[in-house]
Amino acid sequence: MTSIPSIAETVNDQLHKEAGIDYSKEIKRNISVAQLYEDALKYEDGTFLSSTGALITSSGAKKGRSPRDKRIVEEETSARDVWWGPVNTKISESVFMINRERAIDYLNTRSRLYVFDGFAGWDPKHRIKVRIVCARAYHALFMRNMLIRPTDAELAEFGHPDFTIFNAGQFPANRYTTGMTSSTSIAINFKRKEMVILGTQYAGEMKKGIFTIMHYLMPKQGVLSLHSSANEGTTDGDVSLFFGLSGTGKTTLSADPHRNLIGDDEHCWSDDGIFNIEGGCYAKTIDLSADKEPEIFNAIRFGSVLENVVFHPESRLVDYTDASLTENTRCAYPIEYIPNAKLPCMGGHPKNIILLTCDAFGVLPPVAKLTSAQAMYHFISGYTAKIAGTEEGVTEPQATFSACFGQPFLVWHPTKYANMLAEKMEHHKADAWLINTGWNGGKYGIGKRIALKYSRAIIDAIHSGELAQQEYDVYPTFGLHIPKKCPGVPDHVLHPKKAWLGSTEEFDATVAKLAKLFVDNFALYSSQASAEVIAAGPQL
Repeated sequence: MTSIPSIAETVNDQLHKEAGIDYSKEIKRNISVAQLYEDALKYEDGTFLSSTGALITSSGAKKGRSPRDKRIVEEETSARDVWWGPVNTKISESVFMINRERAIDYLNTRSRLYVFDGFAGWDPKHRIKVRIVCARAYHALFMRNMLIRPTDAELAEFGHPDFTIFNAGQFPANRYTTGMTSSTSIAINFKRKEMVILGTQYAGEMKKGIFTIMHYLMPKQGVLSLHSSANEGTTDGDVSLFFGLSGTGKTTLSADPHRNLIGDDEHCWSDDGIFNIEGGCYAKTIDLSADKEPEIFNAIRFGSVLENVVFHPESRLVDYTDASLTENTRCAYPIEYIPNAKLPCMGGHPKNIILLTCDAFGVLPPVAKLTSAQAMYHFISGYTAKIAGTEEGVTEPQATFSACFGQPFLVWHPTKYANMLAEKMEHHKADAWLINTGWNGGKYGIGKRIALKYSRAIIDAIHSGELAQQEYDVYPTFGLHIPKKCPGVPDHVLHPKKAWLGSTEEFDATVAKLAKLFVDNFALYSSQASAEVIAAGPQL
């Protein structure tokens, strides 16, 4: 058996030879949760122990991701594959090396470094070996939760990583370096198989960096990477995928006591079925309560990382309603902290593909069955609507489109992922559904939000097979197929026009308005979409 010291020496040698990391200092590799707690509490300001045993941390000035500061290196091995533009901004190899040198110089000034070696992807056929090199125990513990933790035997045989993240987030990028737009830089180099972080301590950059890497690598292997949650029936093992942007109910609706959770955010669909990319969950905690989301609430315990929350200075009880630091309060915890999590996090081929939207215009149906072309159209569109606020007299809902329900993390053109999804749906005879968890009877402020019990009843009817057996009406303009009946849902709620509280003219005008927003948005992708997919969208 390989001894622990010799393994550590090998890792130190690799880091010194390949990155110039000074290993005369202490380099702590895959140390225990308790040791990471001790170091975080001892050395990192703003770190505390919560009343339930979770580690409370601060991510510094940045309380969320910085998508405008993400860069991908333009180099010969990947340049022709990347969807260049506002999502994927180019930097040169030389600029990447300048930032890399800056990051390593900073890491070499630290008195201790942390290394975590783990896996991305539960399927051994497709998983990649990931190495995190960082200077904060918080970051090491976060990625210990979010990556798949290796066994002792796997760690002993880990060898050379497939991808390395150098996280020097405490140190800023040089704003005068070519291509930098701020003191923050998140840069990925597919040729060097490295990612460098400067100027942000927000740990979510590492999580989503790995997702971006998988979004590039997996399609090259014929594996579809997806920004979705997934669950599995406890009796017949049927798998469902849930896509949806923030506020659509993806986490809530995929958390079903009668089904096992495969994962809550990032998955891949291979020739063998679905597998989770991650070893943990990164849940929003704003307004969290034991009544509303008991599984998440009870997962916040020893080993979990709470970010940027407000707590009582004496009792250490967390106030999840307090958004004074940020609305984006979060907790990272191992997936096995969820009672009905399926381990290993893998399942068969999906039977149902569920696209969630929160339509604040009130004209999309609570549920519609999609054709293959419609599924591709709405997958590429990635629509939801943000609720209007009261600032400066704004009264209208704001439409939001995010390609493939995860545009910031895409590397290939959206049609690449959509075509793969359509092929897999066709091959495995999966049904696709569009579910609106937003407004019914009128837009936000006039109609009412569709009751959660109705959305759950729709999901249940999909899983039981009852909804697929219903008769359907074709919804004009959008061409969607709306069921005439659904167990547990009033008939009038199912059809937006029947539920509408205003005039027919107002309804028609609102439908036309939303349809135009869809058409205008899809123009961005129409050059690489087929005529059939374009025709599956709204017809004005």
